Amino acid sequence: MEQTKTPVTAIMPATPDVQRSTLERFAQVADAVAATTKKLEKAALLGAYFRELDDSDLSRAARYFAGQQFAMHDARTTNVGTGVLRDAISEVTGIGVEDLRPRYVRLGDSGDVAYEAFAEAKRAGATPPFLLAETEALIGSLSATRGTRNKKALLVEALRRATPLDAKYLVKILIGDLRIGLKEGLVEDALARGFGRSLASVAQVNMLVGDIGETAVRARRGELEGVSMRLFHPIKFMLATAAADLTDVARTMPEEFYVEDKFDGIRAQAHFQTGRVALFSRTLDEMTHRFPELVAPLRALPSDAVIDGEIVPARGETMLPFAVLQRRLGRKTVGDELLAETPVVFVAYDLLYAGGRVLIDEPLVVRRRALEQLITDAPAASVRLSRAILAGDVSSLDEEFDAARARGNEGLMIKDPRSSYKPGKRGREWLKIKRALATLDVVVTAVEVGHGKRRHLLSDYTFAVRRSEKDGELLNVGKAYSGLTDVELAELTEWFRAHTIQEFAHGRVRTVEPRIILEVTFDRVQISKRHKSGYALRFPRILRLRPDKMANEIDTLDTVHKLVAEGEREVATETADEMTDTPAASTAQRRTTS
Repeated sequence: MEQTKTPVTAIMPATPDVQRSTLERFAQVADAVAATTKKLEKAALLGAYFRELDDSDLSRAARYFAGQQFAMHDARTTNVGTGVLRDAISEVTGIGVEDLRPRYVRLGDSGDVAYEAFAEAKRAGATPPFLLAETEALIGSLSATRGTRNKKALLVEALRRATPLDAKYLVKILIGDLRIGLKEGLVEDALARGFGRSLASVAQVNMLVGDIGETAVRARRGELEGVSMRLFHPIKFMLATAAADLTDVARTMPEEFYVEDKFDGIRAQAHFQTGRVALFSRTLDEMTHRFPELVAPLRALPSDAVIDGEIVPARGETMLPFAVLQRRLGRKTVGDELLAETPVVFVAYDLLYAGGRVLIDEPLVVRRRALEQLITDAPAASVRLSRAILAGDVSSLDEEFDAARARGNEGLMIKDPRSSYKPGKRGREWLKIKRALATLDVVVTAVEVGHGKRRHLLSDYTFAVRRSEKDGELLNVGKAYSGLTDVELAELTEWFRAHTIQEFAHGRVRTVEPRIILEVTFDRVQISKRHKSGYALRFPRILRLRPDKMANEIDTLDTVHKLVAEGEREVATETADEMTDTPAASTAQRRTTS
């Protein structure tokens, strides 16, 4: 592969203008942002830094602070994992891979490992400053380069010039998570404050163009008006909150509310315009290639649009178990045989854009009417409408829940007809009543070789929840052995081997990167001294993989606390029922939601 030439500016003296455009200056600001927990201080630090930069570097810095290597509408990826980064760090610093692995466990962050290793290494001689422009060029080259060996060579060449602080944040940028207490919304806030614009207009333009970098430049120039919607970049999904019980629904919803089935599939956003179709997952990744049979029916719809919905396994009007859909997740190619074995449909339930108009600020009742005009309600079609009824009495929800379950769906969604669509927000305008059994979304932290016919597979998974919404520390709560197919275990075994942090017992036990999300069920939660969380799940079983979720979306220790309290209440209720011979509370009111 032809090597990228070093920009002329990289060998110039570090003048004030050049200093502002360096990765080291970016890293200094990032460290300062990480050092404060106050959002206003974070925004002020970013705003001041953004004003230092020219337009090109402003665009780059805004993306990197938002945790993005490319604009959202740019489908490129670097495909650089922890393993190749670790090997490159080892080669440049001279610290062996076996000596680096314990540091990943101790520090828990690849960037911090790079900083420590580079600070310890004896590397003589001054090097030219590493520029943000060169960071962008490296990311582009990594995206265009195939093969781990070739990617490692590019990384080694770049890291040989890096200071410890450069290395720390170059690695963090390539991982896609700075871990400095910063989200895209706070970057938008910093741009608004730094350039004297309204946060609403900055957030709106970022959603319309799908590029926080371009949005930053527009904010500086005052060019936030008259921006048109660009399709084929994912809009963040509006999220629902679990209802505690029927009283919670009655307290939250207006006199009339929508009741829909909650589907047991994967959330999807469909974009189609002038013959082109794209499907995006809840993690904002394009997945059109996994569902080729949906392209033609979406393309046939009469208007350009962005639709929120669910991809569900179904044969005709009959919903199939989620396990059927799991066979297709993670596959790079989907052959005719798999298409026939695992049929899917797209169930539409919200409309974000149509006919040249952005609809997210319209009330749900208006968006629903527009969606009904766009999609003919054919129950067995490949693209179909969700079943939505207006209700005014929560007492009917028990019956509706049972009917939804009988149709093969997961439960109910309750929605306020007045609600606007709030991208990336979780509020109480949408409530969910899920399956009758308790479940948790967890992340795998360690794996172990199985037994018997699975003795060649990493099939035993230790998993964790987050400490809290604000504190992302992972706390183990259990270990599961069952629920996945041999095919899924084989694919996961390959992934875990490539994303191992540390090995024990000659490789039989491994701590791994916390990126594989599971939905688990269990009999109950019990107090345990074995785990730092203080709890353990009794008889946990894996229900399914959740590739549509990220580690920052898993359940928290607070959810576990609530499940313990709910279990204690149910035991007390059942005991009282037995003693007084009075009917128990309604089933929907006593359901455990997750």
